[in-house]
Amino acid sequence: MNQDANTSLNSIKEMGTASLPVLKQNNIHCITIIGQIEGHMVLPPQNKTTKYEHIIPQLIAIEQSKDIEGLILILNTVGGDVEAGLAIAEMISTMSKPTVSLVLGGGHSIGVPLSVCTDYSFIASTASMTVHPIRMSGLVIGIPQTYDYLNKMQERIVTFVTKHTSITKEDFYALMLKTGELADDVGTVLVGQEAVDCGLINEVGGIDQAIKKLQNLMENKEDK
Repeated sequence: MNQDANTSLNSIKEMGTASLPVLKQNNIHCITIIGQIEGHMVLPPQNKTTKYEHIIPQLIAIEQSKDIEGLILILNTVGGDVEAGLAIAEMISTMSKPTVSLVLGGGHSIGVPLSVCTDYSFIASTASMTVHPIRMSGLVIGIPQTYDYLNKMQERIVTFVTKHTSITKEDFYALMLKTGELADDVGTVLVGQEAVDCGLINEVGGIDQAIKKLQNLMENKEDK
């Protein structure tokens, strides 16, 4: 048995997982946004989270790396901290290197800006996206200043999404404030092609299409 096979068996025995294949001259970096986006508040240990203080240094390293030429962003998130999610989306949208996103499972709530912050976006045919107004669990809005703050935060999200997609503000607000689709709440659930039809996502596809598109963007940048 060769050394690679021994290493793989040891990984399965010790960690319960197989070793990842080592790619030579890989010029694409993958970042995953999964579970709940954790921001200023530490979530319970049983929650699957993506910590923004882990993602931001990665983005800076990718931007500065001479070996990495493109970024693919894989999302399956229920949302989470609004400011943390928007901060990550802003950083990705301002990167000089080509970026492509792929929504698998779901890109809900603040996951919507993250899904559209790249140069090109894909969604799996069975994946869904939930568009709804900002929620603040456990908060009673008792003063006008709090209401104004929520409105300004909401406007930041709407402006970001409409800037990076072909959907209009009017249509996005209509999706956000739609009644009757979510139980005891307002908003809209978009599945696969529906997200493309309304202008939020560029194309329905999977990992193969996403990587090919990213490679195409990288090649076009080299030609300039």
